[in-house]
Amino acid sequence: MQTAELAVLDWIQTHLRCGFLDAVLPVISWTCDHGEIWILLAAVLLFWKKHRWTGVSVSFALILDLICCNMILKPLVGRIRPFAVNTAVELLTAPPADASFPSGHTAASFAAVFALRASGSPLWKPAAVLASVIAFSRLYLYVHWPTDVLGGIAVGAVVGTAGAWIAKRLRKKLGEIRS
Repeated sequence: MQTAELAVLDWIQTHLRCGFLDAVLPVISWTCDHGEIWILLAAVLLFWKKHRWTGVSVSFALILDLICCNMILKPLVGRIRPFAVNTAVELLTAPPADASFPSGHTAASFAAVFALRASGSPLWKPAAVLASVIAFSRLYLYVHWPTDVLGGIAVGAVVGTAGAWIAKRLRKKLGEIRS
C-alpha cells in the first residue's frame, strides 16, 4: 500500500509541481494549520444572529474533530509521514511533528463543510471547494499520504454531521425550556 501511495505523491511532484502552486499551496495549507479559517468562520457565524446556530454546529464539529483526530486517532495510529520515508523530497513547509493519520487539516475542513451542509447553510459549497484545495495541498506538500486525506474526509464527515446534530438537539431543548 505504501508503494502505491508514494507513487501518487511522486506523480503529483513530477507532473503538477510548479512555481505558482509552490507559492500558493503552502499559504492555503497554513490557513488551516490549527483550523484557523474554520474557527474564524464559526466565530463570524456565532456573532451574526441569523446564522448563530450554524456557527454552533460548526463549533461543535470542530471540537469533536479536535478530540477524534488529534487526541485519539493520531496518537493511536502513530503513522509516519511520507517525507520521512522519501527523504529526497524538498519540503515547502516546516515538517509537522505529529503523526500522519488522519490529516487534521482535511478533517477540520470537512468537519466544517458537513456541519454547514447539515445545518442547511449554502456556505457549504464554497467551503467544500476550499476544503478540497486544503486537502490537496497536504498531498502536494508531501506531508500526508493519500489515505490520510481520505481518512480526514471520513472523520470530517462524521464529526461535522454529529456537530450539527448536537446543535439541533440543543436548540430544540432550549426551545422546550423557554416554552
